[in-house]
Amino acid sequence: MKKETPEPEEIELRSMDIAEENKAKLKVLFPSVFTETVNEKGVPTESIDFEKLKAELGAFSDVFENRRERYGMDWPGKKDCMKLIQQPSIAALKPCREESVNFDATENLFIEGDNLEVLKLLQKSYYGKVKMIYIDPPYNTGKEFIYPDNYSESLDTYLAYAGLVDDEGKKFSTNTPNEGRFHTKWLNMMCPRLYIARNLLREDGAIFISIDDNEVSNLRKLCDEIFGEECFVAQLTILCNPKGRSQDKHFATNHEYALVYSKTILQKGSFSIEKGIDQIQTEYTEEDEMGKFRELELRNTHREFGKFNRKNLFYPFFVNTNDCTVSLDPDDTKVKVLPVWDDGFEGCWTWGVPKAKEDIDFLIARKVNGNWKIYVKDYANGATRMLKTIFSDKKFHTEKGQKAFDVLFGTKTKIFQSPKSPELLNLFFETSSTNNDIIMDFFSGSSTTAHAVLDLNNNDNGNRKFILVQLPEPCDESSEASKAGFKTIADIGKERIRRVIKKIEDEQAAKAKEAKGKLQYVAGEQAKLDLGFKVLKLDRSNFKVWEGAKPDASPEEIERQLKMFVEHINPEATQEEIFYELLLKAGYMPTEKIEKLSLAGKTVYAVADKTLFICLENEITGELINAVAEAGPLQFICLDKGFKGNDQLKANAVQTFAARNQGRDKAEQIVFRTV
Repeated sequence: MKKETPEPEEIELRSMDIAEENKAKLKVLFPSVFTETVNEKGVPTESIDFEKLKAELGAFSDVFENRRERYGMDWPGKKDCMKLIQQPSIAALKPCREESVNFDATENLFIEGDNLEVLKLLQKSYYGKVKMIYIDPPYNTGKEFIYPDNYSESLDTYLAYAGLVDDEGKKFSTNTPNEGRFHTKWLNMMCPRLYIARNLLREDGAIFISIDDNEVSNLRKLCDEIFGEECFVAQLTILCNPKGRSQDKHFATNHEYALVYSKTILQKGSFSIEKGIDQIQTEYTEEDEMGKFRELELRNTHREFGKFNRKNLFYPFFVNTNDCTVSLDPDDTKVKVLPVWDDGFEGCWTWGVPKAKEDIDFLIARKVNGNWKIYVKDYANGATRMLKTIFSDKKFHTEKGQKAFDVLFGTKTKIFQSPKSPELLNLFFETSSTNNDIIMDFFSGSSTTAHAVLDLNNNDNGNRKFILVQLPEPCDESSEASKAGFKTIADIGKERIRRVIKKIEDEQAAKAKEAKGKLQYVAGEQAKLDLGFKVLKLDRSNFKVWEGAKPDASPEEIERQLKMFVEHINPEATQEEIFYELLLKAGYMPTEKIEKLSLAGKTVYAVADKTLFICLENEITGELINAVAEAGPLQFICLDKGFKGNDQLKANAVQTFAARNQGRDKAEQIVFRTV
């Protein structure tokens, strides 16, 4: 019997299969509901026994089971949205050095392309890693917004729209109220993007979505479905136009909203921010050896809580009237204090006995209107405050956002209409991110998000990273943007980031010059800031992806397809383009640090502390395989054509890595892949 030649794994050129990932998670939780069946072609397949699943969940049949009514949101095209979500992308993100700043060192990304395709491509590398998402999607105000006509052809649609291929009838279209499916088209555009974006959020992550009255009710229902009603955080109201819109029919609208949802249910105070210096100086008027503090009454000030329903929080303290110290130990020489209101209502404390014992040193007594009260010392160090749900400060107004943009571009003409205030987004990011978090915006427009992130990092020496995605929507030829030399909205966004970077660099240089003797210290502080961004552009894969022949395909058609794949790499693709596609589809971030090595006379790219090796040489040798095995990365990817049809060399490579992996933990084994 002929022994099969061992083969390396083939790298998956499609984006992560979301449906399969969900099935895998379900299988971990409920393995018994999976059963093997045979499909209509007689091929064994694994399927889910939904009756077993209902039983596992405790959802046994009842009198309501067969009712058709369901509580939830539905609209024409929703089923197609779910199909689209499960359709992997076979596109690529190609690097564009000439439009980037500090390309090799930066961890910031600007991706030009259709955000749905981009979100799919980022699934492997950013799954569960984004701390905060902010988006300002089209408001569906009756003005046009761009969406793909045919959702099953999103990549082809985008390529035709962006002028990267000939237009074969695939195009982006617009949405206006007189089309009859006004809200439906907007929901079909938003649903898959939000669904896939949720996968990118960390477990403690959150999403902020700007919206107005036209779709706020639909958006909230949609987010309840995707994120869970229990993960609704807030509906913020932002005073964006204090004068109001005079063209409105009945009331002059001067507000919009921001919906906030979390990935999972978060603890109280998760969105609080540090109190400012002015607030601390005003509120924290006392001071001791531990610092500034204020006194907060320990008695619960809400009468819905008291001895009648919180008996464990009704107990006495004993006060030394000489020094106002507090104890839990009964003492006839001290005053007994209970949480009783002036009118005799028996209230309760906010602390239980265990907490009081542990932090008794933070308690102090005060005599107020003849009665003793217990207070807790609340220190200013690390003090936080909750934001209110109405944002009325003038720094959040749209005109402030417009001014920030215009000053940056040195113009009074409206190159970009009504950008958000960087101060508003700065505050959003402060509530939801810390030093090294990733912030994403996949409707990035003029790149206000990048502006706010860079400013915030500059103010608090943070290292937040941004990922921006923007469609290269053409600027109208008669627009101020076009007159200023901008062809697309994406071009405006990229230029804004460059100008913000230049502004911060100039400010740093001025501070360094002023510091003089402190120059070395200032330079060290500045070195922490990531003043760059890497531009990637959505395009076709650099590889021909086998889609399989149709069932009724003729032998000639099958032969033709096979010949197409003899040379399956685009001859026009550069090594860097191929490298970045493989990097992303191997599950690594395109911002990983890259080191170029020479192994056995061949160039090998080492990524992420040498956990991934990629070799794009046209010839693979046994010496190279041995050198890679000795180096011990977690993955090694090379071109299949590098073996030049030498199956024995390829088999030896598989055996070499298998021998190296012998007896090692799975986490330390090399995965050998070809493409």
